[in-house]
Amino acid sequence: MRMGHRTFVSVAAAAIAALSGNADAESFPIRPVTIIVPLAAGGPTDTLARIVADGMTRSLGQSVLVENVTGAAATIGVAKAVHAPADGYTVSIGNWFTHVLNGATYSLSYDLLNDFTPVALLTDNPLLIVGRKGLPAKDLTQLIAWLRQNPDTAMEGTSGVGSASHVGGLLFQKLSGTQFRFIPYRGAAPAMQDLVAGRIDLMFDQVSSSLPYVRGGQVVGYAVAAKDRSPIAPDIPTVDEAGLPDLHLSIWHALWVPRGTPQGVVARLNAAAVAALASPTVRERLSALGHTIRPVDQQTSVALSTFQRAEIEKWWPVVKAAGITLD
Repeated sequence: MRMGHRTFVSVAAAAIAALSGNADAESFPIRPVTIIVPLAAGGPTDTLARIVADGMTRSLGQSVLVENVTGAAATIGVAKAVHAPADGYTVSIGNWFTHVLNGATYSLSYDLLNDFTPVALLTDNPLLIVGRKGLPAKDLTQLIAWLRQNPDTAMEGTSGVGSASHVGGLLFQKLSGTQFRFIPYRGAAPAMQDLVAGRIDLMFDQVSSSLPYVRGGQVVGYAVAAKDRSPIAPDIPTVDEAGLPDLHLSIWHALWVPRGTPQGVVARLNAAAVAALASPTVRERLSALGHTIRPVDQQTSVALSTFQRAEIEKWWPVVKAAGITLD
């Protein structure tokens, strides 16, 4: 069958594009790579990004820079990353809040699943259920029993409406059959201050942030919201062990690039991220911050794609059922 001129041109163009993509992947990178952090400098995501960027620099042979683009609950920075050229030189770092929860609480200019290509799943930082001293509950089972006996009496401090601590509390209520009031704060720190002072009863806070208060005897640590015990808190049971399975909520972090980035470039970035996470120096620095590095078989692009989709399917119904909208 003869090939028409227009068809021939289309096929030739596709072939050239494919060859060009392969060539780009083989030479990538030839200039610095930028990781866009959609949150403030000095925060947990920014700190993690800089540690990982240092490790990736060694593997890529080019500088990996960090740029903070903040505003509108991280949506401005994520939008900038997703609309960047799909060449691998702009990478988006995000977490459970920026790449899962925001899709349920905001009308976004981008699609969290279809406008990104996943690169690598990095770390977990699970939440810890903590309570004020003086609560009549020594463990999670007793805490749930007390909450059931005193509906709408207890107060849980949150980092704000729609935050991880708020959504974690909603799922806790659903799974445990309890009811309590939510008290929003401008961040976890002031909420923890009130918990220590006994002005509120509960918090769902990151292990790394709340553990010093548990160790100091200022609050009680009931359970880690994860399948496995935290390496920095091995003496605190998981929610599964404590009697409330499936209450798993972690502030995990990952890397993405814009959709259409050549697969070879994605593979190169993934290999650099995996190599960084294998570095003893990087592992030590992240562990000190309370991060648990994902196993190697979970650091792949495919694993991140599957995991992110599962997180969206799990959390969006919880948020939407509670009527949480932040537009």
